[in-house]
Amino acid sequence: MTAILVLDQGALKFAQTIKGAIPDARIYGLANRVTGADESFSKTVSHLRNLFQSGEDIIGLCSTGILVRALAPVLNDKESEPAVLAVAADGSVIVPLLGGHNGANRLAAIIAKATGGISATTTASDIRFGVALDDPPEGWNVLNRDAAKDISARMLAGEPVRLNVNCGDVQWLTESGANFDDNAVGPSIQVTPEIIVNAKNDLVLCPPVLALGVGCERDCEPAELEKLVRETLEDSGLSASSVSCVVSIDLKMDEVAVNELAASLGVPVRFFSAKELENLTPYLANPSDVVFAEVGCHGVSEGAALAAAGSNGKLRVEKCRSSRATCSIAINPEGIKGNEVGRARGHLSIVGIGPGIDSWRTPEATALITAASDLVGYGLYLDLIGDLVTGKKRHVSELAQEEERVRRALDLAAEGRNVALVCSGDAGIYALATLVFELMDRENRTDWNRTTLQVTPGISALQAAAARIGAPIGHDFCTISLSDLLTPFEEIEKRLKAATEGDFVVAFYNPVSKRRRTQLVRAQEILLLGRGPDVPVVLARNLGRKEETIEVIKLGDLTPDHADMLTMVLIGNSQSRLIERGGRQWVYTPRGYAAKMN
Repeated sequence: MTAILVLDQGALKFAQTIKGAIPDARIYGLANRVTGADESFSKTVSHLRNLFQSGEDIIGLCSTGILVRALAPVLNDKESEPAVLAVAADGSVIVPLLGGHNGANRLAAIIAKATGGISATTTASDIRFGVALDDPPEGWNVLNRDAAKDISARMLAGEPVRLNVNCGDVQWLTESGANFDDNAVGPSIQVTPEIIVNAKNDLVLCPPVLALGVGCERDCEPAELEKLVRETLEDSGLSASSVSCVVSIDLKMDEVAVNELAASLGVPVRFFSAKELENLTPYLANPSDVVFAEVGCHGVSEGAALAAAGSNGKLRVEKCRSSRATCSIAINPEGIKGNEVGRARGHLSIVGIGPGIDSWRTPEATALITAASDLVGYGLYLDLIGDLVTGKKRHVSELAQEEERVRRALDLAAEGRNVALVCSGDAGIYALATLVFELMDRENRTDWNRTTLQVTPGISALQAAAARIGAPIGHDFCTISLSDLLTPFEEIEKRLKAATEGDFVVAFYNPVSKRRRTQLVRAQEILLLGRGPDVPVVLARNLGRKEETIEVIKLGDLTPDHADMLTMVLIGNSQSRLIERGGRQWVYTPRGYAAKMN
């Protein structure tokens, strides 16, 4: 994770620009000085130290002095410390302070590109050659980082260094201007996917050239598949650090063993259709009619490995078996971009953004929307999240087209996209989360079932209205939607009567529309029977927006003209009280503490 620290409101714009370039970043704003951050903090020094000691990379939009003084007492291990960068508040200068070869120099280059600023990198090898041996390009791994220091020193001194390349695209090294000589003596750089038992002083770089194809029976134990893969790699003399991706047939998108294996290896997991794998049958070492009858292609692990390796790839290890799993390894000497082959497992986030104000949107909701490639929602809701929509594909539908919206979100996720279905308030309260699960339950579609799902909560209109006016739901309460478009009004009346009999504080969603005006009248009649005309009613409209209004009236005065579809109606129970203090009106519902006070 990457933490972007903002100390004043003026720097927030650049923080958001930086966040857009770094997928896992979150913005931390100083409380009472910064609004619109993902999270707030109150004590700068202690917050910085906590982030640093938890291993998070830190980008501080502040002076270098603040970062240096805050972190100096907790500096310990140079090899394991996270990246720390100071960035001018206008994004003009980026200074990597710590962890240059732990990602700071790379982050500085990313930020400079995003902001148009200058990366003030001071690491000698980065300045001279534009590369860091112990922080290679994405997908590459370093077997023994300790060896990088001596070799980098030799390169800086202009001394020749031997570069032994088994396979892998080393253009990033050969174009650096370093003096590479096949006859040089001393420690060398070895680029290889092979296991090297005793590297001595040589630096071993593992290029991303291997594609690991796997197959397994349904509900195979993850430990069995991982054991098979680890043993196969070791027996073949191949390093797990050169595996670029785990690949399989799309039928296995939701297979726990396959997904856990990729997580264990720290690489992407990607999938191919049966048709794509069947096209590779002529190149399989072990085609199987049994497999074809089962899944529609003659080989899963071999076919997937070859598909990922591409036209220049070939099988390095033929299919190996355990009792319930198979694996194969293909190699492409030029390299494999693991996160670009095949198709990813789709993900659907069902996100509640709250009433609409940025500060009421949870950090998790913001993170999920930021990570998404596609946003699905009613146009107004997408407009409410402002700059978060930048660079994403919007799928907009009208307010009443809920089913169409949900189907679109599920279908996009089934295509392998990262989708956010955006709802106002809380996604699970009179919103679309329930419709997602209802459609999945009713139709049981395989492609939908293979995706991953996540529901993240949002501040509901009920909570927002209650907070604005005090504490009206401090005791037992219930919510009732007065819309009879989906629920017969006879059922709604039963719930109204039950709420009245139980003396619940009641929150009305969808109280009035242009075509529905009688429901609120009937609801008032029922509630009047149980709690009388004087209980307070809170009318909260356009919560969290510029047009927000809060009004308190008596139940006996409530009419349909007081509300519309943008209004939350909160009706107190027989104990709810309206008070005036400090020039403000407040409504609260006692919980029974008075008995303890006497």
